[in-house]
Amino acid sequence: MEIELKLALDARHAARLRRHSLLTGVKPQRRKLHSVYCDTPDFELMRRAIAFRLRRVGYHWVQTLKAEAPAVGALSCRPEWEIPVAGSTPDFAVMPPEALSLLAGIDLARVGPVFATEFQRTTWLLSAGGAVAELALDQGSIRAGEASQPLSELEIELKSGTPEVLFDLAGQLLADLPLQVEPRSKAERGYVLCEAAVPAPVRAGSPDIRRGQPARSAWAEVVRSGLAQLVANVPGFLEHPEDIEYLHQLRIAIRRLRGAAGLGGSLGIGRPHWSGPLGEIMRGLNPARDWDVFLHETLPAVQDVLAGAPLGEDLPARARHAAQQARLAAQALITSPSFTRVVLDIGRSLHAGTADGIPAEAWAAHILDKRWKRMRGLGRNLSELDPPTRHRVRIAAKKLRYAADALENLYGKRGRRFIRRLAELQNCLGRANDAYV
Repeated sequence: MEIELKLALDARHAARLRRHSLLTGVKPQRRKLHSVYCDTPDFELMRRAIAFRLRRVGYHWVQTLKAEAPAVGALSCRPEWEIPVAGSTPDFAVMPPEALSLLAGIDLARVGPVFATEFQRTTWLLSAGGAVAELALDQGSIRAGEASQPLSELEIELKSGTPEVLFDLAGQLLADLPLQVEPRSKAERGYVLCEAAVPAPVRAGSPDIRRGQPARSAWAEVVRSGLAQLVANVPGFLEHPEDIEYLHQLRIAIRRLRGAAGLGGSLGIGRPHWSGPLGEIMRGLNPARDWDVFLHETLPAVQDVLAGAPLGEDLPARARHAAQQARLAAQALITSPSFTRVVLDIGRSLHAGTADGIPAEAWAAHILDKRWKRMRGLGRNLSELDPPTRHRVRIAAKKLRYAADALENLYGKRGRRFIRRLAELQNCLGRANDAYV
């Protein structure tokens, strides 16, 4: 099992990394690595979330199969099999049965090269807190036919000890280096480059919560799910900012995480230290989202009515300029060390021990009942409420919705029906608030 933490580092700052005090007295090892990633012509391995590569290390070739798993924060854990082979072509005969079982039903004779990576890897072996980790700086490129993109990233791989040490080391580096969140593996980026995969905004998934599970463990799963959605939307927001859904899903993920921070209070879990900084990030993203809603929803809906109003013909152009400036500010925030720090802090908190306690279903019933009563209380005489007070009902509905989404697996079809109806109410209140704003 490979456990590693991966972050992006602009190539311009590589020299600063090499001079970092954490690496003082540690002799680096350098290797040039050429890897060829293979798949069938219709990308059957990719569809099974499998990465299969042949890597030349010096004069030798190593064959690797990885069962990809989505990164949670910057940390990824995935099964991996690595075996020396005689040449630069796939040799499935040497793979162990458990690895071959992942390839069942695939015509292995059709597996061939689809893209390649070429980079220099510089590694340092670090010891901290009784654990050992390898820090690797990879600099080079990913190539697919005539297309290519630069590669510059850090990987901190756990060799022995607990995963917390990876976050500790990353935190020390982040204090002096502008590290950025990069959840994608080299294989994922390669498949996008060769157009086998099309990036898309990542919506909220259902946390893996089961009846009988300790409530604290269930709470950690809610946080983990929100963090996975948050980091999964970072590359798309930075590389395809014209798709406004990426920013929307980023903010949904932050709301889910802040909602989870609030849920912990009912379990005696103090509000996590990352909740405050996460709120600051949300406030920094709000202007970009407000302009997106204005340009893509509010303004088109009233354009005809405003046609004769003395607002000036340049209103849409001025709004687009304001939206662009807000988006650039939001991108700067997402690439800042403060955002990376929050992601690392949330990831580290997930590795803290969770004690046994009340079962998840009892905790869920308490949470949902409390939030349901609050929403109903605020919503009395709804038609008579002024917009700011009605907005409080909307916020209560939103908090109930996020809690219900997180706990959906405990309730089955009944829960899904409730969430659909709650979503209709939330959307209706949201449209009214957007119109008022």
